[in-house]
Formats: sequence, structure tokens, C-alpha cells
Amino acid sequence: MANLTQEEWKQQLAKDANAVILDVRTDDEVAEGIIPNAVQLDIYKGQGFIYKLEELDKNNNYYVYCRSGARSGQACAIMNQLGFKNAYNLSGGILEWNENLVMN
Repeated sequence: MANLTQEEWKQQLAKDANAVILDVRTDDEVAEGIIPNAVQLDIYKGQGFIYKLEELDKNNNYYVYCRSGARSGQACAIMNQLGFKNAYNLSGGILEWNENLVMN
């Protein structure tokens, strides 16, 4: 897992053909706006979250975010334990995101 600053995350994401953006926030948080093209997997779903992760291609590169960066850091650690090669945490989370969000 790597913690990336907002700028590093955006630059790396823009050049990555195998990128998948994961939003690990709750439904209520996502209703306030989501990064375009992100897929939501609520980390608070516990084992359900693990099951959803297991359905993903472990060879893709995952750019993971939450509200502040804490839950997404936990998600990246879980992903690494499950055999995901590349999981990148957005330091500061969506609180520091200065790009457009889309309403879900």
C-alpha cells in the first residue's frame, strides 16, 4: 500500500490504464458526492466488504479513498492481505479533494 498526496494520486491515476477508483464510505456519505467513475464498497459492511473485494481483479490498480484517509488506509491494508498488488490510499481523503464531485 502507498499513501499518496492529492496531487500524486491525481497524476498517477491520469496515467494508469488499469485504474479502478474505490470509495469505501457509507451510502449517506456517498450521497453528498463521489469522485467521478468511483465504485462504492462500504468498508463498514464487514464481511460483506471482504466478499465484494474478493470479486475484484487483484491485478488492477486500486485508488482508494474515504472521508479523511483513515478508512481507506485500512481498506488498502486489507486488500494487501488479500493479495492485491497495488492499492493506493488518498491521504486526506475527500475532505481535501479539490476537484469536482458527482452526485450519486
